[in-house]
Amino acid sequence: MTTTTKAYALAYLREVDLGPEIVEYIERIDATLEPYDGRFLVHGGQLTGIEGPWDGDLVIIEFPSADAARAWYDSDAYRAILALRTEHSNSMTCIVEGVPDGYRAVDKIASLQA
Repeated sequence: MTTTTKAYALAYLREVDLGPEIVEYIERIDATLEPYDGRFLVHGGQLTGIEGPWDGDLVIIEFPSADAARAWYDSDAYRAILALRTEHSNSMTCIVEGVPDGYRAVDKIASLQA
């Protein structure tokens, strides 16, 4: 039996111009996530930097798989609103695969030595 690990779309947003374009982006993004079972885990909550400078907001969206996350990002619905964010903020984004249930840090050693 193959299990698919969850994946996460992460965005680190700085210098956000909180004008009508960002408001529209926020109003429209939920509808783009629904077909891909995406859900917000973090959406600019209180951030306490522990190491290094954190001068922005963090967003984490969970998806059932990396394929679902990529399909959402590449979807016509999301592409229709993407510029509302990218043209009105300085941001970095990525999609990262999670780890399976029961994962332990030492499990990484095998993949590093392969």
